[in-house]
Amino acid sequence: MTPTDLPRFEIDGRRATAEDLFGPVLRAYGHFTAMQVRAGRVRGLGLHLARLDSAHRELFGAGLDGELVRARVRHALGDDVRDASVRVQVYATGDGDATTVLVAVRPPKAGPGSARRLVSVPYQRSIAEVKHIGDFGQAYYQRLARRGGHDDALLVAADGTVSETATANIGFFDGATVVWPEAPLLAGITMQLLVAHGPVSERRPVRVADVPSFEGAFVANSRGIAAVSHLDGVELPLAEDRTKGLIETYESLAGDLI
Repeated sequence: MTPTDLPRFEIDGRRATAEDLFGPVLRAYGHFTAMQVRAGRVRGLGLHLARLDSAHRELFGAGLDGELVRARVRHALGDDVRDASVRVQVYATGDGDATTVLVAVRPPKAGPGSARRLVSVPYQRSIAEVKHIGDFGQAYYQRLARRGGHDDALLVAADGTVSETATANIGFFDGATVVWPEAPLLAGITMQLLVAHGPVSERRPVRVADVPSFEGAFVANSRGIAAVSHLDGVELPLAEDRTKGLIETYESLAGDLI
């Protein structure tokens, strides 16, 4: 077996068959986490495992053994894959609380690179604090944004309050402080790492009308960090040095062995 056979899909520690994959396709109840593996390591691995455990308790009323998940990922990577994009998805096998664990191993994804162009959309994810599967609106607005020449959609509540983008957290530079929106959102792993190891940060309400008043904005997810250059066609300050500092902080963090 070589890395050229990617993608790989394993369910509960064995290679998935086409029939096995009917569950993830037909049942839209479950949760997941997505991570980038480099040299067999993942930044914030403990946070990924804690996310899965917390979501499992919320959705299924019981915890999820982090060491079991770790073993499933390690098995799916095998001895030959050191760099990969890995998704761990846990989904219901029926109407009760029985679940199964799917590990998808695909080629590694590069970071966002260039600054992002965003467009605001009127949408709020349901049960936003859980990284759950089956959110149609999120995917719909992301596709709509890209069709219109933007990189991502900025999710905005009816009162104009910003939460997150369709694929990432968003943060804003206010002096020496990083401001994260105080709103229903998923606290992403990269966001959590920046809060713990980056500059001073705080949570407070941010409205779309407030965005141009900041010294810059950035997005952060498992693929990395990038500045935001435009929102709704309006050019924003890039704050390149501040964004570069965040990227350097993030990349300096040692990953945990799977």
